[in-house]
Amino acid sequence: MSLGRRDILNLVLLLAVVAGLCVWLIHGPAALTAPGGEKATQTSTYDGLAVGNPKAAPPLALKNYLGAPVNLASYLHRGKAVLVTFLYAHCPLICPLITSKLHATLAAMSAAERQRVQVIAVSVDPRGDTPSAVAQFLADHGMTGKMQYLIGSASALGAVWSRWGIGSNRDAGDPELVAHTALVYGITGTGEIVTIYPDTFSPKEIVHDVPLLARA
Repeated sequence: MSLGRRDILNLVLLLAVVAGLCVWLIHGPAALTAPGGEKATQTSTYDGLAVGNPKAAPPLALKNYLGAPVNLASYLHRGKAVLVTFLYAHCPLICPLITSKLHATLAAMSAAERQRVQVIAVSVDPRGDTPSAVAQFLADHGMTGKMQYLIGSASALGAVWSRWGIGSNRDAGDPELVAHTALVYGITGTGEIVTIYPDTFSPKEIVHDVPLLARA
């Protein structure tokens, strides 16, 4: 029996999840750290991994794919949680997986709950993340108007990656592929990174944590 394109995609995504789970089991929660090196571990308060000694999120100010300026600081002190992740539009596996789960997270919230969270993605591919590529990526994953996707030059993005401790390395064998840090950072309404979600996160974890982050 031959597999259709959707079946193949689902199989690939399943393998990606299994691979991520294997890494999780090998390295454990202590392997995840916030910018600045603070470790994140499981606690009884948050469903995501909680940062032991939360610090203020590093500065983040870029333009989105539509050319509008976006500054993380503008979302703070407004009773909102902010979720920040790092993606690229041509990513074959993990980025679509993270984005699809963020879509499922928002879909599981009420309209009032969605008003208390802002999702921000930052490009790790300054060459490939053109406005048209990002627009198509967001449309494909139902995130148009639901995610601020920030792009920029290599120098502008590189400065952000450095502040946030994000690895981004283009594959020498296939320049379309970028190896990068694939995490979601949960930021409180006062601007501290308090939770971290690996790519294996469940949408219900963030649904649970958003009200806590927004109030913190």
